[in-house]
Amino acid sequence: MSNSFGRLFRVTTWGESHGVGVGCVVDGCPPSLRLAPEDIQKDLDRRRPGQSRLTSSRQEADRVEILSGVFEGLTMGSPIGLLVRNQDARPSDYERLKDVYRPSHADYTQDAKYGVRNWKGGGRASARETLGRVAAGAIARKLLKDLCEVEIVGYVTRIHGLSAAVDPDGVTVEAVDASAVRCPDPETSKAMIDAIDAVRAEGDSLGGVVECVVRGIPPGWGEPVFGKLEAELAAGTLSIPAAKGFEIGSGFAGIDMKGSDHNDAFVVREGRVRTETNRSGGVQGGISNGEPIVFRVAFKPTSTVRKPQRTVNRAKEEVVVEARGRHDPCVVPRAVPIVEAMAALVLADQFLRHRGQTGRTGSAI
Repeated sequence: MSNSFGRLFRVTTWGESHGVGVGCVVDGCPPSLRLAPEDIQKDLDRRRPGQSRLTSSRQEADRVEILSGVFEGLTMGSPIGLLVRNQDARPSDYERLKDVYRPSHADYTQDAKYGVRNWKGGGRASARETLGRVAAGAIARKLLKDLCEVEIVGYVTRIHGLSAAVDPDGVTVEAVDASAVRCPDPETSKAMIDAIDAVRAEGDSLGGVVECVVRGIPPGWGEPVFGKLEAELAAGTLSIPAAKGFEIGSGFAGIDMKGSDHNDAFVVREGRVRTETNRSGGVQGGISNGEPIVFRVAFKPTSTVRKPQRTVNRAKEEVVVEARGRHDPCVVPRAVPIVEAMAALVLADQFLRHRGQTGRTGSAI
């Protein structure tokens, strides 16, 4: 089972949804980065359950403990161990489901692969595993901010059939977090909240889209063949539970344009090579071009719903299952800090690889 991500900036997550705790080990973080628990905690607070009526009612403080790798407030260059203890686990909620394959969960596929699975909340397949990603991503985010002045902002642009037009150049974290659904458009945000409330009352769920903008990336990060920057962003974000689609820049909409209209014309602005438009989404030929990186991740509706569903059990008998427990009727709002974290992990790794290859932080020209 693969539990690690990254090459030079490498994270290994561990733990289960209803076990003693969850966490991660970050290996490859450079020494002398100033790091305190509160640098990590603020991102964990944005991911944790119980934030509003729109999320799971599970009550977890998600307080992080730094176990290793930091001394007198500075990273040592050694592995950084992070732990968050589970406080509100209720494995008994899943007792009656231990031999039942829940539709569109990892129950059947993990059983098919390993012949054994942790049925208490899905084990490693639970979205609680992403806590380790967000904790590691907070360290990666601080590294990028302190050394490169890179800023990462994620936000919700779509839930079910409701879409918001958001300007990636002007969106702020404050505007995003002012909304319970993390959509910075107040009018659309209200409609999204109403839609989630309605579907929750029905015992059903909704999906949506998280868009993310990365500002401050210099030209030159990434690889032209394997290791393309957009490919690694896709690999990182598509590993998030419930993620089903990725696009960057114009994405699928670009197929409706002609090449002469889609191309980003180069100009010189304030002594720098820039592009007039950003349909490439900040990446050309697998390498950053210095423009903001803009990408989107699509999330399916939450698989756990209260409505009766047909399925089978381990004895291959057809049964009907009705889910109980505490689940998000829409995972998209809480997915925002997870998408940001995976972007930070990819980019921190790319930064260290670029610096190792070239001896520079940014462009050669």
